[in-house]
Amino acid sequence: MLAKTALLEAIAGKNRGILATELDKQAILIAIATLEDLNPTPRPVEASNLLDGNWRLLYTTSRALLNLDRFPLYRLGEIYQYIRVQTQSVYNIAELYGLPFLEGLVSVAAKFEPVSGRRVQVKFERSIIGFQRLIGYKSPYNFIQQIEAGQKFTAIDFPLQSREQQGWLDITYLDRDLRIGRGNEGSVFVLAKA
Repeated sequence: MLAKTALLEAIAGKNRGILATELDKQAILIAIATLEDLNPTPRPVEASNLLDGNWRLLYTTSRALLNLDRFPLYRLGEIYQYIRVQTQSVYNIAELYGLPFLEGLVSVAAKFEPVSGRRVQVKFERSIIGFQRLIGYKSPYNFIQQIEAGQKFTAIDFPLQSREQQGWLDITYLDRDLRIGRGNEGSVFVLAKA
């Protein structure tokens, strides 16, 4: 599909949006909108076989995520989102790299509830921020298994219960290996199956 290739070429080398200029951002948003018009899955929330799985962030306009690259002495590594449709769970994990032996991790666990064929309401439940070595972080998959087992970590590990820790996400494009979403704060997310 030409539109999909055009989007992937537009975001290539932009480090998830960190290196995107204003002109790049405009071109990327046009490429995203073009691909959204060709969405092969009109009710993505109901396509659990496509939605469920492990995703890696390719591009975003989310300031909250991109600002993780501004921590002193750290650079933003990979950002993952694992979706478990059966339990309506979402796990976001951002890896931070910089000082040797002090690699960081920022993670948020949430629950989602479908409200339409393309929108989910998201309620953030738990945040974990710490050093990968102290947490015992080896991979996103193992880390999520530990969270699901109720493990507490040697980190800043706290529940999120405020009404402010909620949002929504529209899934505007979904196929077997690419997903585009638009959030309540105006952010756009492009993810690939990991």
